[in-house]
Amino acid sequence: MSTALLPWLHAPLTQALAQANGHATLVHGPEGVGQFEFSMALAQSWLCEALPTGSAYQPACGSCGSCRLIQSRSHPDLVVVIPEALQAALGWSGSGDDDEGASEKSGKAKKPSQDIKVEAIRAVVQFSQNTASRGRAKVVVVHPAERMNMVSSNTLLKTLEEPPGMVRFVVSAGSLDDLLPTVRSRCQAWRLPLPDKAASVAWLREQINGLGEADAEILLQAAGGQPLTARDRHAMGLDAVRWPQIPREVAQGQGLAMAGWPLPLVVETLQKLCHDLACMATGAEPRYFPSKSLHRDGDLSRLTAWAGELRKASRHAEHPWNLNLRVESLLQQARQALRFNR
Repeated sequence: MSTALLPWLHAPLTQALAQANGHATLVHGPEGVGQFEFSMALAQSWLCEALPTGSAYQPACGSCGSCRLIQSRSHPDLVVVIPEALQAALGWSGSGDDDEGASEKSGKAKKPSQDIKVEAIRAVVQFSQNTASRGRAKVVVVHPAERMNMVSSNTLLKTLEEPPGMVRFVVSAGSLDDLLPTVRSRCQAWRLPLPDKAASVAWLREQINGLGEADAEILLQAAGGQPLTARDRHAMGLDAVRWPQIPREVAQGQGLAMAGWPLPLVVETLQKLCHDLACMATGAEPRYFPSKSLHRDGDLSRLTAWAGELRKASRHAEHPWNLNLRVESLLQQARQALRFNR
């Protein structure tokens, strides 16, 4: 794993290697800026064998035996714990869950889990008690840590507080509020800020062929300044040209610009629109949509009620609804909330 594609991580990585001296580092900040890539870069640097043992940590060389093992996903002193549902997107598999065998025995294909299960954390506890194979260190990466339920979190606590031997933890989270205070208190926190706009726009244009600067800026704004989120939402169908048309369409009960989108992205977009309209109604600047695409005459009581309904919809967005009927229902709900815009 390398930070080469995420240039804004270079400086924070160097600083973290110099200052993150505890046995457990909590990487947090806005989602979509590269928490997982940063966590893996930390792990690879701690395990890198280019410098003698005891030397000050430096960014990984990328070419030693340890770095090559990490790049091939086969380092014996590294465990990466991520939910099954995120493994393909993050390019990593084998988080320690044993559900695959259970699925084969039952003969039924199970939907990949969105959670970090206790079985994976128990495997981490066992891993931490073993001797380091290469003698450098042992590292556990947990991402995103807010996907641990109460049982998983409590199972990790004692090992996180008093890790045996040479074990170091990188706990990655988008929101600190979703972590148990007992987990937070056992880690040295390291916050990743939003990257510079110019760097994010340049990176997006490298990632998406033919993307102009103006469109890259719209995609970045639509993602709240998070470049990885902007790239992923574009891959899901978000179009920079049609994004500013969404407020007018939604106020009319239409969703042409969102046609073919997965339901979670539709709900997320409506939540962003609701947020920005509330900002405009109170005289604040919008975060996600161009201000000229929004009305300023929003009714805060209606917007607040709509936001509550959207939160409920978000909790069930992964449910196998009839997509067209569900989207139509959401748009009708939106039209009622925004009828002052007609």
